Amino acid sequence: MRILITSLRTSLFLMLLCGLMYNLVVTGIAQAVMPGKANGSLIKNDAGEVIGSELIGQSFTDPKYFQGRVSSIEYKAEGSGTPNYAPSNADMIARVQQSVSDWQQNNPDVPLMQLPIDLITNSGSGLDPDISPEAALAQIPRISKQNGIAAQKLEALVQTQRKERELGFLGEPTVNVLKLNLALQKLIEK
Repeated sequence: MRILITSLRTSLFLMLLCGLMYNLVVTGIAQAVMPGKANGSLIKNDAGEVIGSELIGQSFTDPKYFQGRVSSIEYKAEGSGTPNYAPSNADMIARVQQSVSDWQQNNPDVPLMQLPIDLITNSGSGLDPDISPEAALAQIPRISKQNGIAAQKLEALVQTQRKERELGFLGEPTVNVLKLNLALQKLIEK
């Protein structure tokens, strides 16, 4: 009986320590040290309303805005993931052909050879908020025509939103599409 009581006390203590106290301490430290990241890296508009997150992409279909990667889950975070199709899969081939056709129709001034691959392929999660700087620059002729903004201004805008490699060597340079479109919206409103 004594061993049973000791075991129960030890189990209860460890459950409280590891299951409750640890989580409260880590959450408290995160809130104190980096509250923005701890709360989901939320992006707010000028009115203070949450309009998205730096970490989850959104679908932009209006041709006057920059568009992100293809998402087979329509950027729904509860269904993170993407079909694991092989390059020879018929559904994958049809989707890529449709994406290429849409690109050619919406961007007639940009040769197909200059179409960045990240604009017609999914990310692993289907939620990627970023595109390559090349993918953003490839969309400038369309956006320039749609908004009446000089291409040079749009190129400068892309450069201001460019995020370099972590520590100078990890990952690839990226551009967050939501942040870029918010900056574009401010430029349009001027």
